[in-house]
Amino acid sequence: MAQVRVGVGAVVRDGARVLVMRRAGAHGAGTWGLPGGHQEYGESPEGAAARETLEETGLVVRPTARLGFTDDPMLEIGRHYVTLFIGCTVVAGEPEVREPEKATALAWLTADELRARRADLFAPLGRCLDGGLLDAKPA
Repeated sequence: MAQVRVGVGAVVRDGARVLVMRRAGAHGAGTWGLPGGHQEYGESPEGAAARETLEETGLVVRPTARLGFTDDPMLEIGRHYVTLFIGCTVVAGEPEVREPEKATALAWLTADELRARRADLFAPLGRCLDGGLLDAKPA
């Protein structure tokens, strides 16, 4: 049965910069995306953002805002997501690739730097950027 799944993207900020990961081993491999993944049953979007960020980067984050969402049909792979974007601030840790099967590199980039790499962004992050969800002033 076809279904729409809920994805969560953690918008982890350091001033005007956002943490991004070069994706590996999943749909969108080779593109830049945000820490994140599937929201689990009974889990809040904020909880999913914090959990996924810790698992993927080792950073402990505090969710600060629901920034918005994108509609992300990925018909070429038979999937459809609604992606919720959660603003987060770092509480502890230094970012590192913790799941090399999911990401090969991390970078801190501004919205303008992401726009300059628009063709290299994972589709949900590109739609998030296009929708102005990263243009809000950092908390």
